[in-house]
Amino acid sequence: MTELLRQALGEADSIRGVAKATGLDHSSLVRFVNGEQSLRLDLADKLAAHFDIECRRTRRRKG
Repeated sequence: MTELLRQALGEADSIRGVAKATGLDHSSLVRFVNGEQSLRLDLADKLAAHFDIECRRTRRRKG
């Protein structure tokens, strides 16, 4: 999930624009992209929703 979010932010036109659209702090997003900090799950949820990234459970194989 971390790499998907970092990749999406890296491909975004503007991190500042993503921050404005999601209500997240610009400097926190920059530190996240640079690998200097992680994100709380609620903030990661906002980013995932913004970029249409879905996290879902897969079935475990038995045995």
